[in-house]
Amino acid sequence: MMAEDKRIVLAAEPDHSGDIEITPEVLAVVLGIAAQQVDGVYAMRGSLANNISSLLGKDSHGQGVKLTTLDDGQLSADIYVYLRYGVSVPKVALALQKSLREQLLFMTDLQLAEVNVHVDGLVPEKQAKQDPADLFSDDNEDSADPAAAKEAGVKHD
Repeated sequence: MMAEDKRIVLAAEPDHSGDIEITPEVLAVVLGIAAQQVDGVYAMRGSLANNISSLLGKDSHGQGVKLTTLDDGQLSADIYVYLRYGVSVPKVALALQKSLREQLLFMTDLQLAEVNVHVDGLVPEKQAKQDPADLFSDDNEDSADPAAAKEAGVKHD
């Protein structure tokens, strides 16, 4: 059964005067934000394609998170992430599992039975763009610039 099917009632004290309900979307946002704060995580699935939405002020922090209610009533989370190239995938995955369990417990008093981490890709660090004028080094007399070549005494056909 999907967690999206119903609201989740948080545990309350015996002398409470009402219920505390939370939507699965809120839990997904909590988990999505917590996942993005783990070192080595580049982005969540869906967040790479949602740059236009974020420009419009519609950040979707729940992207890349799927909550499921297991047969025994416990919550399971599937997290879909892109990691930075060069990180230890097992270490980042374990850090994600630990961080997400702790954050959800701290904020909602709910425990996750499972945190399944799905690595959708690795993203290399962005390299500085090379200036096209620097493509030809000084030691190469055959410059792409005909004026510079003429000054150097090189004839272009």
